[in-house]
Amino acid sequence: MFGRKSPMESRIETLIGPNSTVLGDLAFSGRCHVDGLVKGNVSADPDSQSALSIAEDGSVEGGVTVPFVVLQGIVRGDVVACQRVELGPTARVIGNVYYNLIEMAIGAEINGKLVHNPDGRGGGPGVAERRESRGPARLESAESRAAEGGAASSAEPAAAAASGS
Repeated sequence: MFGRKSPMESRIETLIGPNSTVLGDLAFSGRCHVDGLVKGNVSADPDSQSALSIAEDGSVEGGVTVPFVVLQGIVRGDVVACQRVELGPTARVIGNVYYNLIEMAIGAEINGKLVHNPDGRGGGPGVAERRESRGPARLESAESRAAEGGAASSAEPAAAAASGS
């Protein structure tokens, strides 16, 4: 309207093709289109006009944190859109959706919560970051405890032997 293009009408700068798989996190600026599979988080600067579109055959196995999201495919993780989310009739989200504005077509599925953040900030990014940092931290601390427990038990006899000689 008034000669101004929406973020979804600009040219695609990052393309994940239908026969492509990205293993790891994807950070982009501008517009990104996913026809393939991303196994990792997808993010863009929340203060930008960046937009992500996921085609009907596209999927993301991880969280999505992008200002503008148009989803026709599947996201297995939380979707955080500080501006706008459009869910097409074939869209599926297995996770929570944090949004400022949302448009849902008949047939779209969300297996999680819809959380409205009217100012575009709110609990979305913080909740997603806390959730991500909590999981690995628990895993690392459990591994660390096991490693420390094993090292302590093997070090104790060595220390006793050293003090005894």
